[in-house]
Amino acid sequence: MPDDIAHTIQLALAPSFLLTAISAILSLLTGRLGRAVDRARWIEQHYAPKGDPRHDYQVAQLRLIDRRMLYANMALVLCAISAMLVCIVIAGLFLGQMFHVVVAQSMSAAFILAMLLLIAGLGLFLVEVRLAVVATRIQDELLERE
Repeated sequence: MPDDIAHTIQLALAPSFLLTAISAILSLLTGRLGRAVDRARWIEQHYAPKGDPRHDYQVAQLRLIDRRMLYANMALVLCAISAMLVCIVIAGLFLGQMFHVVVAQSMSAAFILAMLLLIAGLGLFLVEVRLAVVATRIQDELLERE
């Protein structure tokens, strides 16, 4: 019995490290989402009226920021669900061991789904980063014109 528990702990160790990595990703995404929200609020506070040369630029920036927030939020949701599935895998491994239930297929499926959600979340993160770079380039181009 103690050997079985030790083996289960060994099996659960890798997913536990994965949780640490996902939590770092969630922290990063939360920070990026917060910065986008702060930038949108700043633009809204300094919003130029129609006819002002800055107005069109601000509208374009707000649209880009809105898209960034959408992708960052979707990435956060997918990564959070991925982390929850990893937790389910860890708990399932221990529950299967405690109650002598074969859970290999269901835990494998949950882990694969967690990885697919993490991949999708990271893909959305890349899209959000790309949008941020585009927004920065637009800003740089406008500064060069002045």
